[in-house]
Amino acid sequence: MKQLKSESPPLYDSEPWKISETSLSLKNNLLSETIFTLGNGYIGMRGSFEEGMAGADCRTNNGIYLNGFFESVPIPHAERGHGYAANTQTILNVTNSRIIELYLEEERFSIASGTVLSYERAIDMRKGYLIRDLLWRSPSGREVKISIKRLISYKNRHLVAFSYEIEPVNFSATIKIKSALNGAVDNHRHEEYDPRFSASLGGLGLSVTDIQSDGEKAVMLQSTQRSKLKMACAMVNSLSGVKQRRVEIERSNTLVSVNYQFEGKKNEKVTLEKYVAYYTTRDYPEDELCPLAERTAENSRNNGFQALLSGQEEALADYWHKTGVELDGDSFTERGLRFNLFHLFQAAGCESKTSIGSKGLTSEGYDGHYFWEAEIYMFPFYCAIMPDQARKLLEYRYSILDYARSRARELSHPRGALFPWRTIAGEEGSSYYPAGTAQYHINAAIAYAVCKYIEMTGDYTFMLSQGAEIIFETARLWEDLGAYNLRKGNRFGFHEVTGPDEYTALVNNNCYTNLMASWHLDFAAKTARRMSKEYPEEYKNIADKIDLQDDEPVAWQRAADNMFIPYDEILQIHPQDDSFLDKEIWDFVSTPAEKFPLLLHYHPLVIYRYQVCKQPDIILAHLLLGDRFSLEQKRRDYNYYEPITTHDSSLSPSIFGVVASELGYHEESYRFFTISSRLDLDNLFKDTHFGAHIGNMAGSWLCLAYGFAGMRTQHGKLSFKPVLPDLLKKYQFRIFFRGTQLEIQVDQNKVVYKLLQGNSISFKHNDVAVKLATGEQFEGTYFKNNSITS
Repeated sequence: MKQLKSESPPLYDSEPWKISETSLSLKNNLLSETIFTLGNGYIGMRGSFEEGMAGADCRTNNGIYLNGFFESVPIPHAERGHGYAANTQTILNVTNSRIIELYLEEERFSIASGTVLSYERAIDMRKGYLIRDLLWRSPSGREVKISIKRLISYKNRHLVAFSYEIEPVNFSATIKIKSALNGAVDNHRHEEYDPRFSASLGGLGLSVTDIQSDGEKAVMLQSTQRSKLKMACAMVNSLSGVKQRRVEIERSNTLVSVNYQFEGKKNEKVTLEKYVAYYTTRDYPEDELCPLAERTAENSRNNGFQALLSGQEEALADYWHKTGVELDGDSFTERGLRFNLFHLFQAAGCESKTSIGSKGLTSEGYDGHYFWEAEIYMFPFYCAIMPDQARKLLEYRYSILDYARSRARELSHPRGALFPWRTIAGEEGSSYYPAGTAQYHINAAIAYAVCKYIEMTGDYTFMLSQGAEIIFETARLWEDLGAYNLRKGNRFGFHEVTGPDEYTALVNNNCYTNLMASWHLDFAAKTARRMSKEYPEEYKNIADKIDLQDDEPVAWQRAADNMFIPYDEILQIHPQDDSFLDKEIWDFVSTPAEKFPLLLHYHPLVIYRYQVCKQPDIILAHLLLGDRFSLEQKRRDYNYYEPITTHDSSLSPSIFGVVASELGYHEESYRFFTISSRLDLDNLFKDTHFGAHIGNMAGSWLCLAYGFAGMRTQHGKLSFKPVLPDLLKKYQFRIFFRGTQLEIQVDQNKVVYKLLQGNSISFKHNDVAVKLATGEQFEGTYFKNNSITS
């Protein structure tokens, strides 16, 4: 492992359920804004301060994001070729609604002036809101306690709320509080180059088209320039703790503020409550936006802040009950895993029009785009814990199927569909096709998710209504993309494709791609045969809709059965592609640590000329298509590829951790698990300040369930082959499977499976069939260090 070490102590204080900082670090401000981000799958708000950072010697990103709300930004190709992506859809930083300014007489509260005498910022992951408590002394000596609570509602996806309490400690004076909406927003401007950051808007930020205000409330209407989307942001304020106050509205072209002035008394608390709502034309007609936003904010004010806090705790109590995750023996890693699961909950809640981006809603990194990791990394977690959310992720893919069809035509495929490598609303947004469009394996990732959803839930209605159409259209693409090659024994294969490992691009017969395409074509052919027999009417409707011919599934099956799978008889491993083993191995010994990640220090052509991997490629196939490889074959492949993998991708550690566990490399597996669990909380990749790594967060759960517990679903059958890492005394988690909920506990003596919900469940434990009825449990043994527990 090349760069995955943290020499520093943890940056954040961690109690079992609480992430906090008790001293203010301007140096780590951007990082803390990511760590303390709140979200609900629709709204994401970075942990920036209400008062802002004016005058402070640090960087800040006051990002607030709405899932699916974007601007279409032209991609500047100096030499444009046919089929190059023309635009990228960039998630927008929207109306800044967090602004609350405090003035003691004329002294404005700011961390850049005066003295912070005590300080804490924290998220309790059982309560679901951000707190900030501090004692501040102004330059003139006035001391004030400030206690702030912020939440993004889990019960109402459009709602944000603040409680801002102040208490003068050693003075009485005139106090002013300003609560504002600011429409003069732009995406974050990066001072250093990094291709993983968001695109520059180039002057295409939101414009304010209308501001309305009345008493203690206001609403702002804004619009994009090219995507023609509109949004409304409303606020309703309420001040308590004083009898006499003056309220004024302050307005400009881009800002509206409700200003309070009152006489503050020593040791008497005053509280401002601020309720904010966001609505956009992606969900509602333009003329309904402002009324809806105002009504949502007003209703929340009427119900009160405490009701919102209670709703947060109720939602999280239900979520943590569903996950059931516990680690006994390693509280350090457990806190990291729990932090990851908390952010996965915050990323959930998207509707069928949206998915989950690589950064969730923690930043505009990667432009807020959705990638294949939503299906390969995140989907297994949601399918096991929140099946309804998993279905919505698939429904989103169906909603952009027409874009995928159009993209296939742009690339000269006469039929079929090619899903965009990165997108928000369906249009391909990748400007670098060797590591973008050439990653055709995204089609297989989506088909694989459809398959696993049906295996885990038994919900074949999705296949009949949407899934089959996705699978058939993407299977068509494989058949058109590939060809039978006489020089390869008339086997079927693909040229000029890129696999998951982006340190190799535009190759022939990428092994992962061929394997997944073979699986995909076989699955599509079998689905066609099953539907034609068991659901003939639904099958005919789909076939008529997409003009599917009778001979097409036959051709898919032939291609699947005759797929070329690269194999080197000398090394007895799977080459990553036809030419991979012909290259020189990268000189890792002579590469300084500061030259990682390689993509920031070497031209892609330099990297492409060597045997060096950014992330798992064939090793990922070992997990997804595990029944196609013997254990010894997996071991040979793993032993070859892990030493030449830099793990420069955050998607790398978890997959290597899962496969290492299966191979019996328990110490190495646990090391990868710890890295995956702590990657963002400890900023192991030194880039968490530009957003969390949501795919990796899901990967840490995969390490537990698919790694240590050996969970798999194959052909609709659930199985486990658990182990207990040496550093743990016990672990447990829960999953939903076909309408049941199963708890898995592994301790130093045994494995216990408990059926918590549902009538009955069947599965295999170490290849032994088990069937449980409601309330029953099964105790079994497991292998540990080549011995069996008793």
